[in-house]
Amino acid sequence: MRLAAAFTLSVLVLLVVGAGCVYLQLNGNITTFGADGVSDNRPAAGAGGSNVLVIGSDSRAGGNSRLGGGEGDVGRSDTAFLLHVYGDSQHAVAVSLPRDTLVDIPPCKLPGGTWTQPQHNVMFNAAFTIGQTAKGNPACTQNTVERLTGLRVDHTVVVDFEGFSRMTSAVGGVPVCLPKDIRQGDLNPNRAAPGKVIFPKGPQTVSGQRALDYVRIRHGIGDGSDMGRIKRQQAFVSSLIKKIKSQGVNPSTLLPLANAAAESMTVDPGLGTANKLISFAMSLKDIDLHNTKFVTMPWRYQGARVAIVHPDADALWAALRADRTIDGQDASGRSRHGKSSARSASTGAPVSGAGISVVVYNGTRVAGLAASAADELKTAGFTVTGTATAPSQDHATTVIAYGPGRDSQARTLARLFPGADVQQATASGAPGISVTLGQSYANDPHAGASDASGHVPSAVSDKVRSADDNPCSNLSYG
Repeated sequence: MRLAAAFTLSVLVLLVVGAGCVYLQLNGNITTFGADGVSDNRPAAGAGGSNVLVIGSDSRAGGNSRLGGGEGDVGRSDTAFLLHVYGDSQHAVAVSLPRDTLVDIPPCKLPGGTWTQPQHNVMFNAAFTIGQTAKGNPACTQNTVERLTGLRVDHTVVVDFEGFSRMTSAVGGVPVCLPKDIRQGDLNPNRAAPGKVIFPKGPQTVSGQRALDYVRIRHGIGDGSDMGRIKRQQAFVSSLIKKIKSQGVNPSTLLPLANAAAESMTVDPGLGTANKLISFAMSLKDIDLHNTKFVTMPWRYQGARVAIVHPDADALWAALRADRTIDGQDASGRSRHGKSSARSASTGAPVSGAGISVVVYNGTRVAGLAASAADELKTAGFTVTGTATAPSQDHATTVIAYGPGRDSQARTLARLFPGADVQQATASGAPGISVTLGQSYANDPHAGASDASGHVPSAVSDKVRSADDNPCSNLSYG
């Protein structure tokens, strides 16, 4: 269970509980976690709006054991995102926080009452496992997010595998589309053989266990990364929301969904009763899908882990603290500077290549790609010292290699190549910077949305975009 269930829970189910007929049933199903583990050293409230931390737990405890396929009951944060609801109560942005991101975890309170020592440069999802309990440690994850973003988290919600499975069944399944057959080995790469087909190519409807399997597929589809899986889950969210809205917002259709979610979620005390949930639901009722954006925290790979890209991430958090949308406007729709300021709001100042020399290689079989990229680099102020064909033309992604002392310049260059693998050159005699273009650049030279790269986009679509591993044109996800 990942982003799909978590977002649906926070935006839809909280709206669902506004239906008076479900009040009594929900009130008995709500589980809360203790607020005594929330840090006393918290950020101040922002300029407007509210922030909701949503955590997807992969705990195998209880009914989750038949769904997860793992071992042990200790919950882990398999997915997390921060939902910022703007002060106008009509717009929202969900920022995905990759589980493998290297962060600093502040002191966290253990079940016995003692506090842990701070941890440096560890995986983000480790915060949830502190305490070694089946329900995890939501307060510790909340403390970590507040330390990371400088944003005050108003509410925290945790949902598990079973909750997601029940929700998709309650709505009668969710339409999805796959570009190829998916086999058992794609879901479980430890299998000795590919196994039978579990999802045929093309459009289909999934629910329950099959829906859970769909959003958890990592291998055999897309680029095989966890980041690629996030893209597909964001598209799934859109399809699920559309399905629910198509059935009508009424008690008969919403009661099963509300019950399914409430029985499998844990919330902070501020949402711990039906009254509190209904009040919060009313603050979300005017947010439509086309006013909700999905982005991923600016990131890059650091070995097998994920590192935060600065100053891009800092600019994003600053925009949310100021209640500005990520396209540079305030919540009323006005630009802070009288015109669109998307570049400065999302990624800082426009990219300038002044004083940076680059060699461009074509790592694909697309003719003229290096020359085209070189022209764009020159427009941005870079000095292109040469173009050539790379020794290999099967690069899937773009690679930026840099020599000693060129790290900062390479990061500047990477802002023009979303998702590029930035690495220090290992070959001797390579003191400068080179960029080897991959197929991802050939497919879309101007891809900038953070669900396809590690950078906050200069302009994000105000709809949920279809994942790039979902080519079925007859099935819209946004």
